[in-house]
This record gives sequence, structure tokens and C-alpha cells, in this order.
Amino acid sequence: MEQRVIDTLRRVFELNGFIGIETRAVEQGSSLLKKGETSKEIYLLSRLQEVGHESDTPVNDRLGLHFDLTVPLSRYVVEHSGDLAFPFKRWQIQKVWRGERPQEGRFREFVQADIDVIGNGDLPDHYEVELPLVMVSALEELRAFGLPKATVHANNRKLSEGFYRGLGLTDIEGVLREIDKLDKIGADEVAKLLVDTCGADEAQARACLELAELTAADGKELADKFDALCAAHGIAADSAAYMLARQGLDTLAMIVDEAALIRPGAVIADLKIARGLDYYTGSVYETFLDGAASLGSICSGGRYDNLASQGNRKYPGVGLSIGLSRLVSYMLHSAGAHASRVCPASVLVAVWNEQDRSAANLIANTLRSRGIAADVAPTAAKLGKQIKYADKLGIPYVWFPAGATDGDDTASDEVKNIVTGDQQPADPKSWQPDTVYARQTVVID
Repeated sequence: MEQRVIDTLRRVFELNGFIGIETRAVEQGSSLLKKGETSKEIYLLSRLQEVGHESDTPVNDRLGLHFDLTVPLSRYVVEHSGDLAFPFKRWQIQKVWRGERPQEGRFREFVQADIDVIGNGDLPDHYEVELPLVMVSALEELRAFGLPKATVHANNRKLSEGFYRGLGLTDIEGVLREIDKLDKIGADEVAKLLVDTCGADEAQARACLELAELTAADGKELADKFDALCAAHGIAADSAAYMLARQGLDTLAMIVDEAALIRPGAVIADLKIARGLDYYTGSVYETFLDGAASLGSICSGGRYDNLASQGNRKYPGVGLSIGLSRLVSYMLHSAGAHASRVCPASVLVAVWNEQDRSAANLIANTLRSRGIAADVAPTAAKLGKQIKYADKLGIPYVWFPAGATDGDDTASDEVKNIVTGDQQPADPKSWQPDTVYARQTVVID
């Protein structure tokens, strides 16, 4: 199942012009520490002879396993900037590691699937529309495996920051981190955290929640409601805070309206989306599945302008990331997908006796040359044992070479579907397995 999902995502990403890369698993601590609270989850590395003396080396100078694929991308872009064509569009599917408490849907080792676009000096806003639409297209393809419909919820950090500053708040990162917890702990608890940890009073905290609850069907409605909210809380339209918020609002309105022209309803404005990581500077995204509220967001990301730089040169980017292992786990346990086959082969060619093994190998090779995955029975055991072997591996078809039982050279080969019991004459040069039983799956640990 996981490999089929990876293949589907890669095909969609490449269809949209993204280039695949792979980066090393180990990064410098100084690079890994760029991402705010997630830094607490980094796995640092030590050589055996250094155990017990790690404190002698500053964390910035130590090595650690990457916990996402954005930090490695920023390093990759800086190191290869002279060779890349910008904007650089890349997809990347690799394992990452985080020091989390293992639980359902949360793993210490898992696979992420990312797409990003990186600019050289600047990056047009239209990519902030393109990327969520590409992700929606990819997730739409996964509906064939039972995945529900996905919707991207978008906000803009400039909009939120401007509004908070207009209220008189200064700990903007702190407010964003607490608002990001809204779906997990509820409005009352978030309001309490804003007062206790971010210096807000009760009125400011409730105003932040009012912004988070603002919804709109299109860009004009969004702008009208936002202006009314600002007026209600005394944020002047000529203030620096309002001007900053308006930059973010205009970008968000553009994203929602442009996305609606291509995929109506696929991207919506949702002002409670905050993304607590420090490095986001503009648009932020979270993606939710219909009827799977308890799962939370399955794909997130946003715009970042300062993560990658080289001297005075900056490489702004926008990206989205799927927690692929978590998504596949949901698909297997909740979305009706199945991973029942241990072996990817569609056919097991039976061997009547070891003298006939060469004939069985020729049949298997003919099937493979036509793209049909095939294996040959390991021994010339009794037929029942060979069928049982195929069944245990989840191989749906067993191929019986012609003439093996009665010596009749004119007899034809036959193939048996051991799922349905149907058995028919077959020619390895033309036979095709039924689509339902030909699908390959991979068992996930």
C-alpha cells in the first residue's frame, strides 16, 4: 500500500513539473535548530566513544537526524544554487525522525512527501495557489484507495500578525503558537493561554478568537468581514498594523479566488490556521479529510522567506508536506484500504517435477516480459502445498503448465484464480490478470 501511494504521489508531482531529489539523513545541529519548537524533537548523534562527553560539544556543532525535509532542502538549494534553474520545483519522499511519544498516527520514524518551489531573490505569489492545488490533485488520486475528499484550509501570517499588533499584542510568535492549538484544546483553553503566556488581556484574547472564527466564501466577503472586525476593535485603516494585515489578506483572497476557478471548494480561507513554526512568513496551509476530524491535518505547509540564504541573497519558498506514514496508517485502518498481499507477484507458476522447472521458468519470464509479476514455486511439492504457498503469500493466481499430468503435449496451460476458484485455459503470451487481483501491495510494519 505505501509503495502504491508513493508511486501515485510521484506521478502527480512530476506531471506538474516537479523534480525529485534525495538528501542525506544527517544534518548539522545549526541547520536543524532553525525551526522553533520542533527543535525539541531532534535526535542528536554521538559516536560510541563520545558517549558521556556530548555536553563538551555545543548542540549547534553536533549532528542530528533530519525531522522534516524543508531544512535539508534549504541547505541543498544554497549548496547547489549555481547549478539550479530558479524557480526550483522539487518533490522529495524520504524518512524523517522525531523524538515524539509513539501513539496512533504518531511515529518516531516515518515517511514524508514534500513539494516546494524555491525562488532566487523573489518568488511570485501565484505559486501559493499552485502548490495547494497540486496537493489536492495528488490526494484526489488517492481516493481510489478509499481516501475521503481533501480540502486545504489557508490563512496568511501577515494578516494574523497585523491584526494582533493592531490589538496591542507584541508576542506574535507566542500568540500564533497558542492559536495553533485551537482545534486540539478548544477556545476557552486557548484564551487562557493567551492571557497567561502571551501578555493578552481578556478582551485581546477574545478578539484573537474572533479572528480565528472568521469564515468567508470568497475574497470580497473575507475583506468585508475583516474590515468590520478591525473597526470593531479600533484598528485604524491607516495604521501600520492594518497595512501589514491587508497585505496578507490580499494574498489570501487571491489564493481562494484563483483556486476556485480551477477546483471550486478545494481551497478555503480559515483564519484559525496558524502553523506554530517560527519560519513561516506568509501563507500557511492545513489539509483536512471529510469525515475524519479526529485525524487532524494530513498535509501542511506555507510560505517561508528567510529559511535559506547565502550572504545577502535569499531563497524564498513555499511548500507543503504530507505525513505519508500517518496517512497510510489511516487508509489501512479507517478508510477501507487493504494491504493483504505479502508478495507483489500476481502469478505463481506451479512445478510438477524438477525436470520441468525450465519450462516453468520460461512461462514466468514470458509473463514478466509483459509486465505481469510472476514467481515460480520453490519446490515440486504436491499441488495442494503449492497452492497453499501462493495463498499464504497473497498471490491470487496459480499457473499450471500444459501436459504435466498426462504427458499430452497438445494440452494447453491453465491458470486458476485461487480467490474465486475459477480455472481457465491460458497462454502466457496473451493472458491478463483481472485488475482487482493484479494490484500489488506492500506490507507495512
